Amino acid sequence: MKTSIFLNTLTFTLIFTLPLLGCKETAQDTSPLTKVEPEVLPPNLLSGLSEDNMQDFEWINEAEEYNIEDGSLTITAPGQSDFFINPVDGQMSNSAPVLYLPVWGDFVATTKVVPDLSEIWNATALMVFIDDTHWIKFAFENSDATGPSIVSVTTRGSSDDANGVVLAGRPEVWLKLIRKGNNYAMHWSADGQEYKMARLSAMPEADTVKLGLEAQCPAGDGAIHRFEYFSLEKKSVNDLRTGE
Repeated sequence: MKTSIFLNTLTFTLIFTLPLLGCKETAQDTSPLTKVEPEVLPPNLLSGLSEDNMQDFEWINEAEEYNIEDGSLTITAPGQSDFFINPVDGQMSNSAPVLYLPVWGDFVATTKVVPDLSEIWNATALMVFIDDTHWIKFAFENSDATGPSIVSVTTRGSSDDANGVVLAGRPEVWLKLIRKGNNYAMHWSADGQEYKMARLSAMPEADTVKLGLEAQCPAGDGAIHRFEYFSLEKKSVNDLRTGE
């Protein structure tokens, strides 16, 4: 009889205690998560511009048609416009419009681009221009080999042409170009926060370079490209590969 009473009591205790323990564990699992603050971007240098006040910006091949509104720059690239020195025959194209700033020393430049990729080789790019035969072009381009892709061109007398990650179906991308000494790292991002390095190149020594936004249409009759953000940070990173 005592054994039966003891077992009944133990059963009653387990039945009512175990659910309570489970409820306590569930309450702990659903506690609020720590809020992660979004990354704060450097100021958009396009926000302070107007067609009547370009501040320190200048043009290489001034665009016949462009518009600056709400911090966004739209450039109409004329047909057959490009920057490229063909390594096969040496033919030079240097007709694409580039809106640039003269920049001394190390820097980190970032832009968000929305190119018109309707024609082959149409592209928007971040550009570092030293002189007519030494420059870097880091672009979101409609490549003849890979379609919409990250493409980089390093020119030292003649141009190379390097196709990177394929971005088919993506209308926009973030591009970052970093200088440290005479080395330049090129990074891209889908969201403006997580960047991946596409290329690392050395260029001839230059105290000051022309850092610009390039818009091109090498094979078509013209293209309307948009830059929705552009920032310049005068700083030196520790690691060009990570950008930090």
